[in-house]
Amino acid sequence: MQTLSQNQFDFIIVGGGSAGATLAARLSENLQHSVCLIEAGTKDKNPLIHIPFGLSLLSRVKGIGWGYATAPQTHLNNRELHWPRGKTLGGSSSVNAMIYIRGVKEDYENWQSQGADGWGWDSVLPYFLKSENQQRGASADHGASGPLSVSDLRHKDVLSQTFVEAAAEVGEKTVDDFNSVQREGLGFYQVTQRDGQRCSSAKAYLTDALLRPNLTVITQALVEKVIIEGRVATGVNVSIGGQSQTLSANKEVILSSGAINSPQVLMLSGIGPKQHLSEHGIECKVDLPGVGQNLQDHLDVLVQHRCKAREGYAVAFSALPRYVKAAYQYLFKRKGILSSNIAEAGGFVKTQYAKDIPDIQYHFLPAILLDHGRKTAFGYGYGLHVCCLYPKSRGSITLKSPDPKVPAQIDPKYLEHEDDRKVMIAGLRKARKILSAKGFEQYQSREIGPGPEVQSDEQILEFIKQRSETIYHPIGTCKMGKIEDATTVVDSQLRVKGVERLRVIDASVMPSLVGGNTNAPTIMIAERAADLIKQQYAD
Repeated sequence: MQTLSQNQFDFIIVGGGSAGATLAARLSENLQHSVCLIEAGTKDKNPLIHIPFGLSLLSRVKGIGWGYATAPQTHLNNRELHWPRGKTLGGSSSVNAMIYIRGVKEDYENWQSQGADGWGWDSVLPYFLKSENQQRGASADHGASGPLSVSDLRHKDVLSQTFVEAAAEVGEKTVDDFNSVQREGLGFYQVTQRDGQRCSSAKAYLTDALLRPNLTVITQALVEKVIIEGRVATGVNVSIGGQSQTLSANKEVILSSGAINSPQVLMLSGIGPKQHLSEHGIECKVDLPGVGQNLQDHLDVLVQHRCKAREGYAVAFSALPRYVKAAYQYLFKRKGILSSNIAEAGGFVKTQYAKDIPDIQYHFLPAILLDHGRKTAFGYGYGLHVCCLYPKSRGSITLKSPDPKVPAQIDPKYLEHEDDRKVMIAGLRKARKILSAKGFEQYQSREIGPGPEVQSDEQILEFIKQRSETIYHPIGTCKMGKIEDATTVVDSQLRVKGVERLRVIDASVMPSLVGGNTNAPTIMIAERAADLIKQQYAD
């Protein structure tokens, strides 16, 4: 069991992931403030975390993920979906595909219009720039002196190149930078990598911060609840080595446990929908009906081809020489296949249902994928992930038990709204059009999913119901907005309503999904929140 040298801190941060690591680094910059970062998982020592191509195997590694699954999904043929979330320092930024996407200006103007005052585009852009260390240098769109390294890919597969080159043939633009004014079209993604290795929030923010005497990081510690005394958060109960301990916070407790665990901890602490808490025998200290509600996620379906050409990242004996060479290249030069994030290319397109901005995101894989990589897919092929960017379906996180060790009930209610089904069908049809571009003919492929026999909207929808999965972007369960809005959980300063000295700072505060991957926006939220906290406690 870890022996703590102290049990009292100015700030206690629950969760060492994308937001938590960022906050711990920024708040500990003031050496007058003692900061404790608590992570349920282990230190990020597994080499597969740091080798980008290791992503292909991370789903099989036990101990660095929470192992969550959803409730049976009514509109997905009652399937229970696997929901990977990182359980290690760096959180999901230690297990994701490293794609750096911010979303578009309209996403944040939408937050502002929903009552998230101060979170419009002009307010958040400086914090994207502050966090970023852009390989291409500083510009109006990019920062070059932040902790988070954003780089061009060091290796691009020929199949990914063919996908990008298909843009012109299908009437789309080729995009060089998806985080600039013009992002509609196809192109290569930039990634959160430094010198050919993953740059998670732990690597970006904690590497130097850990040297500070005022920062304490506790791993393999499960926070059981926030201690609330007279509507004031005074600390946390935490289980370390199976024994419960109390840590006190002089200034604030901050939940940065993500869209699943932050609302769970709030409810275990007596903050949430009163009736739901009473059903589990939990005393309701603050009746907040919005806790755990407003769950949103990007649903994704994969159009897959198997090909005769020996290109891409295959599990095959014939590919072994390439991987041997790749190991040498990576070991000595940090280049080659092992520096690839696999999902090298993608893009943003509009279906006929879109208004001013794209409503579909693509991730292209020069490989065959089965069950998030948990099953081995032999042979050569490629696939295109189709993601509905702005789903209208809303789900929830609720308690199964008052026991903190029992996972929460995850119910995204995928495809409950008819419009989401329409967009997914249209996005899949566009994906097929891209993969039928002339450039792909050289690979002598055939579609294995959905398969050429699936053509009508009804058949495509049935395929989506049977095969779609999460693309790992849950948000919204501790919604930010105006205090008088009964559905909100935190105000625009990310303070929990009705409780003093308690904030939630992570993806759960997003009122609605951004149009893209959620890691960069989560880090941005933590960067801005750190400044808000520093201003409040300025000496």
